[in-house]
Amino acid sequence: MGIRPVHTINEVKMKTTLTRGLMNVLPMALSLWLFWSLFESLDALGGLLLSLLGIMHPWVGSGFMLVIALVFIAGLLFSVSPFAWGWQKVESALMRFPLFKSVYGSIRDIASLMNRDGQPSHQQVVLVKQANGGYVVGFIMTHTVPAPVAAALGDDDWVPVLFQLSYQMAGVTSLVRRADLIPVDWPFEDAMRFNLTAGLSKT
Repeated sequence: MGIRPVHTINEVKMKTTLTRGLMNVLPMALSLWLFWSLFESLDALGGLLLSLLGIMHPWVGSGFMLVIALVFIAGLLFSVSPFAWGWQKVESALMRFPLFKSVYGSIRDIASLMNRDGQPSHQQVVLVKQANGGYVVGFIMTHTVPAPVAAALGDDDWVPVLFQLSYQMAGVTSLVRRADLIPVDWPFEDAMRFNLTAGLSKT
């Protein structure tokens, strides 16, 4: 049995150290870069709005604060019934255009999924048994199915279950009998992270 050269051992240690540093620094660097890019974009948008009003960009971040203030004011306006009713009418009129309906509808659905504050969580984590005896982690996103689907499937209690694909935000939605589901006491965010990273994330 041969002895590994010293330079080979040092190379392995160096690669291990570099990998460890990369795995710890890269997620933080990318996160900070993403948030900084978002900040710069919103600040530029707010600066453009200020320039339209004849106001020069006073300091870095003033445009960002303006956008945040406008979004907060919009939130207050949507709590007023007449404004919400008028916005719904405008939304319904624009939804008549097929292209706008597809794009806007998708963005609105994603925003609704992310905005769960103050609402009961319906995203139940479940296990679904496969033909080979294994199990797949899925999510009950809603406890009802569309009426035409329910009529076609019959009287059984069917629920839509989302199976998330690893390393993708996309997934496959399947209709599964409720009796075939195994509920799991597992936070939705942790289970989603488990699926997205194929079990690599331990957080």
